[in-house]
Amino acid sequence: MRVDTQFDLVVVGAGHAGCEAAAAAARMAATVAVVTMDRHTIAQMPCNPAIGGIGKGHLVAELDALGGLQGWAADRAGLQFKVLNGSRGPAVWGPRAQCDKVRYSEIMGRVLAGLAGLTIIEGEVVGLLSDDRGVTGVRLGDGNRISGTTTILTTGTFLGGVLHSGEERRPGGRFGERPSIGLGAELAGLGLELRRFKTGTPPRLARSSLDFDRLGVQEGDAAPRPFSWRTREVQNRVVCWVTRTPERVQTIIEDNLDRSPLFSGAISGVGPRYCPSIEDKVVRFPHHREHTIFLEPEGLTSDSIYVNGLSTSLPHDVQEAVVRAIPGLERAEFLRYGYAVEYDMVAPGQVGRDLACRAVPGLVLAGQVLGTSGYEEAAALGFVAGVNAVFSVHGERPFVPTRQEAYFGVLVDDLVTRDHVEPYRMFTSRAEHRLLLGVDSARERLMATGVELGLVRTAVFHVEQARWTARSRAREALEEARLNPDPATRAEVRQMTGVELTAPTTWAGLLRRQDVDPDRAAAAVPALAGMSDDDRRTVVHSLRYHGYLARHQREIERVQRLREVEIPKGLEPALIPGLSREVVEQLERHRPATLADAEGLPGMTPAAIAILAGRVARWNKRP
Repeated sequence: MRVDTQFDLVVVGAGHAGCEAAAAAARMAATVAVVTMDRHTIAQMPCNPAIGGIGKGHLVAELDALGGLQGWAADRAGLQFKVLNGSRGPAVWGPRAQCDKVRYSEIMGRVLAGLAGLTIIEGEVVGLLSDDRGVTGVRLGDGNRISGTTTILTTGTFLGGVLHSGEERRPGGRFGERPSIGLGAELAGLGLELRRFKTGTPPRLARSSLDFDRLGVQEGDAAPRPFSWRTREVQNRVVCWVTRTPERVQTIIEDNLDRSPLFSGAISGVGPRYCPSIEDKVVRFPHHREHTIFLEPEGLTSDSIYVNGLSTSLPHDVQEAVVRAIPGLERAEFLRYGYAVEYDMVAPGQVGRDLACRAVPGLVLAGQVLGTSGYEEAAALGFVAGVNAVFSVHGERPFVPTRQEAYFGVLVDDLVTRDHVEPYRMFTSRAEHRLLLGVDSARERLMATGVELGLVRTAVFHVEQARWTARSRAREALEEARLNPDPATRAEVRQMTGVELTAPTTWAGLLRRQDVDPDRAAAAVPALAGMSDDDRRTVVHSLRYHGYLARHQREIERVQRLREVEIPKGLEPALIPGLSREVVEQLERHRPATLADAEGLPGMTPAAIAILAGRVARWNKRP
C-alpha cells in the first residue's frame, strides 16, 4: 500500500454497520476503502446468529426497501423463519430469521469483494489523519496512511474493549480478537465525550451433548416469508428448542454473585436493560424462580448451539453448574463460555441527523460506537452514514428520514436528540406512528427513495407499485360493494365468514368486524381474488385499522406543517420568557432547525412549543 492512498470514503470496521455503509457508497459510485483487522470476520455474528425480531424486523424491511443488503443476506443464510407477534396486527409483526453465521459472513464478504470501487484493507487503525479542515483519513499500525474525504467509524465493541469472565479480565473486542486501544483516546482528544457500555454473550454448547427428549421443539412458520424483494422463497431447514431454568439455578447464582464482575465492581459499563444477563435477571427479578432458555443452532452443519437467554460473565465453573442444572442440558459440553465485553462509545447528541460529528468535520459515526445494540440498528445506521457520506462529497442534501416516515427516522432521531444511558435497542413502542410504519408497508413507503439513490432497480419498483395500486383499488371496491340482508346474500356471507348478516353494510364494513376471521373472509371475498395471501392480509388490516390510521395521518400532517416553520438561527432560547430551564438547555444544545424538530426534544411540552411558535412568528414579522 502506498502512503498516499486516496479514497472518497474510508470505512473503519467491517461489521454490519461497516458493510452497509461501504456497500451503499460503492454502489453509488464512490471509491471506498474498508479497513478491517481480518477480512475473514466481515459481518460476523458474535452474539445471536439471527436477524430481525420485534422492532428490529422493521429496520431490516426498511433497509431492504431502500436497497440495503442485510435482509437479502439473511434470506440466503437463513435456517428458520418466523414472524413474532404474527397473530397481532402488522404494526407489531417481528419477522426474524435464524441464520447460519458462517454462511452469512461469507455472503457479505463476497458481496463487498465484488463491488467496483471498493477495496478491503487488512490492518489496525491506530489514529486519525487531520488538518485544519478536519479528519482526512486514518493511520494504520504498520505506519501506512489512507486518506479520504470522509471517514466513517464503525468500531463496534472494539474501542477500548475489555472481555470479562468471572475474575478473568483481558483486552478484546470480541472472543479471540484484540481491541482498538489508541483510537478512543484520540477521539476524546478531539473533544468527543465517551461513555462506557457493556454487552454480553451466552455459552455455546455442543449439539451432540444435549438431551433433546427433554426439550420443547420450536418450529418455524408453516409458510415462511423472506425479508427481501430480491428473494422468491425461503425454507425452514432446522428447528430450535426451548427449556427453562429450574429454581436450583437461582440458588447457584445467588451463592456466587460475589464472583460476578457485574456485582464485584470489575465492570463499570452499563449493559442493555432489555437483554440482561442471567445473573442480572436473578437479582432484578427475584420473584421469577424460572427463566426461559432458547437453544438455537449456529449453522446448518455446525455442532454449536447458542443458548439464548443465558448471557453471563460468571466464572467458568459456575457457568457449568448453571447449565448442567437445566433440563436437557445435564451432560452439556461447552464449546465456548459466556463473557461480557466492556467498550467505549460516543455519548449521544454529538452527531447530526446525517451522523456526521458536529465538532469534527470529515468524521462520521455509525453502529455501536453511537451506543446502539444489535446487528439491525447497526446496519441501518451504516446505510445512513454511507449514503450521506457520498452526498457530502458531492455537496448534496443529506438523506434524513423522519420519525413519521420510517423506523430509520425514529432510530436516528432518538440517537441525535435524546440521551440514553444504556445500549439502545429498537422496539415498536419507540415509534409513535407505528400503525403507519408496519413491515408490510416498508416498500410502499421507502422503495421510491431506494430508486432515487440508485440502489433499487426501476423495473422492480414498477412491479411493486402495481401491487400497491391493486391493493388500493381492492380497498375502494370493498368500501363500495353493498351487502343487503336478503336470504341469498345472507347465506353467501354466512358461508364465507361464518357471520349472520342482519343489516345492510359493505364488504369493508363486514371485514372490520372483530367476530370475522380476516384470513377466512379475505380468501373468499371476490374483490380480493387473485391476490397473494400477503396482499389480501394487508388490505384487510388497512380496513380494520382505518380509523386509527386516519388519526395518525392527521397527526403527521400537523407535524409536517410545523416542519415547514424554520427557527431563526439568531433566536436565543434563553431570552424567550416562559420557557423552562430544561427546555432552554435542550434548545441550546440541539439547535433544532424547525418547530417539528423542537417538538421531538426531551422535555418539550405543548405549552413550550406554543411559546416558541409565537416567538418565531413575531421574529419573522420584524421589519
